[in-house]
Amino acid sequence: MVNRQALIIDCDPGVDDAVALMLAFGAPEFELLAVTTVGGNVPLKKTTRNARMLRQIAGRGDVPVHAGADRPLRRKPAGAGEFHGEEGLGFMAPFAATGPVADGHGVDAIINAVMEREPGSVALAVLGPMTNLALALRKEPMMAARLGSVAVMGGARGEGGNITASAEFNVWADPEAADEVLRSDCKVTMFGLDATHQVRATDARIAAVAALQTPQGDTAAAMMRFSQKVEREIVGWDAPPVHDVCPVAWLARPDLFTLKTCRISVECQSELTRGHTAVEFRPAIARNLPHQWAVGADADGVFELITERLR
Repeated sequence: MVNRQALIIDCDPGVDDAVALMLAFGAPEFELLAVTTVGGNVPLKKTTRNARMLRQIAGRGDVPVHAGADRPLRRKPAGAGEFHGEEGLGFMAPFAATGPVADGHGVDAIINAVMEREPGSVALAVLGPMTNLALALRKEPMMAARLGSVAVMGGARGEGGNITASAEFNVWADPEAADEVLRSDCKVTMFGLDATHQVRATDARIAAVAALQTPQGDTAAAMMRFSQKVEREIVGWDAPPVHDVCPVAWLARPDLFTLKTCRISVECQSELTRGHTAVEFRPAIARNLPHQWAVGADADGVFELITERLR
């Protein structure tokens, strides 16, 4: 029997979070320990409800959903409803999911899962602001050394930002949390806009997912169609990037991405450059390179993986 990767998904669904969750729910590569939610794209009450809705669609009532932090460490909450819809899931109307919210705060769920398992055995995919992880590290500093891979959707370098000229939304929403995580001993691999903008939902790719005619495929296709509509109206792109899929796809298939070692620092002082990720590849300047930055993605491979796992 193939060993599965023990995984926690920390997220703020969010249309692209929804596609990533459908991938994770359907992937035999993962032992999905929990989904934890955070306020981000929409408020915590909605992200938690949305995670429960998506869990029910995927038929994964065995996976607990824990509500986490409802606000950034120091900032006022900031949403991105214009890109995800008022309720966070695009065209999908909210419904009352039957599965409950699990007992216990999301921060404690992360700590408990990591500390109870063998060191290095639990991976964490962070698809929203890094608030829950930062709070977990504050509460249990030993967790950083026990965590396995921390795959983060966040940041921007060559592509520029999507919320300001130089900042990507997840890092911008809680830059202090990102700063604390990146200063810790966590093994962080970041999938910023440089990589996620290479993974785009073209008409053909959406059609292939919709052709599965499964609840999971229908849901993912609807999320990508909503993103397509919004990107056309706001940005002028026909094929929207599916950001949050990238960390989950990498954990399942590392060969689909090209990474470079680096040191990543976050700007927390200036409002002009709030949330900017300074990605330094030069060892002589950075002294050491504790992080990884995704620079390339096999988009066809990622969408083949999505299609296979949502079948």
